[in-house]
Amino acid sequence: MQIDPPGTGLVMTRYDRPTVVLHWLTAGLVITLFSLALVWGLLEHGTALRKELQYLHISLGILLAIVIIIRIAWRATRGRHLASTATGIGKWAAKSMHLAFYFLLTLQIGSGFALRWAQAESFTFFRLFTVEIPGSGNKTLAHTLEALHDTVGWVLIILVGLHAAAALIHHYLLRDDTLKRML
Repeated sequence: MQIDPPGTGLVMTRYDRPTVVLHWLTAGLVITLFSLALVWGLLEHGTALRKELQYLHISLGILLAIVIIIRIAWRATRGRHLASTATGIGKWAAKSMHLAFYFLLTLQIGSGFALRWAQAESFTFFRLFTVEIPGSGNKTLAHTLEALHDTVGWVLIILVGLHAAAALIHHYLLRDDTLKRML
């Protein structure tokens, strides 16, 4: 059953399409952004490919910011909230994981924007236009923000792995519909 008409007492068994699309867009962007950072980390500083990967990372990071804003707005206003099948510690763990994701994604996006500002280095947005960053930058602040951005990125990717593992455990071991609800 996919519809929960008000007042019918019926329970939805799947998330609505916008929630599912925003979930998978977020997951795809986070994994892609992390992968880009890993790849450019293997490249020599100052190379053209490294710069291109960084510009792509920034452009995709801006898209992630837009997706997260839309996702939070959708969840707060129209997104479907399914009744959880979990109880006790399972329910607490699921809620905590989602709150951690929203907090860390917001922190990651904010630190990324702040890092770009502290570096005062212009960039191109998908080669469509150049974004000029005024000022001379602050190397000490940039170094601190880069460390924060890297750390939050690792924490996010670890949580993504745990989140995926939990979904697979629900699907294959517990044999419930947790994974199916988001497909």
